[in-house]
Amino acid sequence: MKTFKSWHALINKRNTLYELGKIGFKMKQLPFMGVICIVMLFIVYRTTIYQYHKTEMEMKLYRFEMVKDYQQPSGKLRSLPRGIMQVRSDLEIRPLWMSSSSRQASVNMNKNLLAMPVGIMQKENVDNVVQKFLAANFTIILFHYDGNVDGWWDLDWGDKAIHVVAHNQTKWWFAKRFLHPNVVSIYDYIFLWDEDLGVDHFDPKRYLQIVKTAGLEISQPALDPDSTEIHHKITIRSRTKKLHRRVYELRGKTKCSKASEGPPCSGFVEGMAPVFTRSAWYCAWHLVQNDLVHGWGLDMKLGYCSQGVSSKKVGVIDSEYIVHRGIQSLGGSGYPATRTTVKRNGASGFDLRTEIRRQSTWELEVFKERWNRAVEEDKNWVDPFLRYQSRKKQTSTHLRS
Repeated sequence: MKTFKSWHALINKRNTLYELGKIGFKMKQLPFMGVICIVMLFIVYRTTIYQYHKTEMEMKLYRFEMVKDYQQPSGKLRSLPRGIMQVRSDLEIRPLWMSSSSRQASVNMNKNLLAMPVGIMQKENVDNVVQKFLAANFTIILFHYDGNVDGWWDLDWGDKAIHVVAHNQTKWWFAKRFLHPNVVSIYDYIFLWDEDLGVDHFDPKRYLQIVKTAGLEISQPALDPDSTEIHHKITIRSRTKKLHRRVYELRGKTKCSKASEGPPCSGFVEGMAPVFTRSAWYCAWHLVQNDLVHGWGLDMKLGYCSQGVSSKKVGVIDSEYIVHRGIQSLGGSGYPATRTTVKRNGASGFDLRTEIRRQSTWELEVFKERWNRAVEEDKNWVDPFLRYQSRKKQTSTHLRS
């Protein structure tokens, strides 16, 4: 009997040792399995990064993507094969003919765009601006509001720019009609400037380096303090900074403190010299009203197109600054200041600047009404300014507690 028990005990002991051995073996496998999991995760991560960069590269190399890559064709396009449809264009000038060798070479496209409303009276200043931007490989499009195009052909770059003519139209009128996002989508940055800006202290390449490093979506060069027209303190150049995103002002009608969020204390650029990324312009183009041609009120809302928190994504560049000469009236309206009186229906002359200002003021009120009505009607829209302030307040309360 004892022999049977001893054999039974021996068998149990052996089974116990076997089970313990299995557990020990599994314990030894855990670090190995952990290494395998880490390696697999790393491979998945690298594959994802590779696919992301490949997609980005394809987007840069093949700007004219087909409809199938963006959206299903509508009924009006079903008669065409998808592969032949191109949804985008550009403003690059193409030759009428090319040699067989040059046809095989890739077309050298400029990556940035300068668009300006111009009149012949500002020819010398515009020439200075355009030469600087051409040296930085910009595409140039000029909007001739006075109808005079022939007066520009004697300049070396006259035939290198794109010229659009419409009598007595404004910068925002031209921009809405000729800078559609699908036309300018190949450009990384769009400069939409007035014609009366001095650029002696401005370099486009250095400017863009600062903008990219700071991650700004909407920006403008600072104004020299000696400029003839300065409407907002945030646009004035700081001599001690490379760039700034906000201003502090405790005097005057508009007071800006550390707690101030939104225009004109932070997240603000003026309408005379805005610079947009491709994404920001896509949004801003939709904000520009087709019939409100003077653009008053736009500057106060451009921060909504900053693709993030406007106090971080909108800024003024101090180290590359301009001088506003104040020659062109009313921020890109397209009427030289010297042309102040005209005759209307044979009657005596009237002040053109006064008439433009009256129209601009009326458009500002219409724009405000449209904004307020749109906010009220869109029940799903949440104001990003208010949302950011709420989060900031909650974070501050949490830290204090």
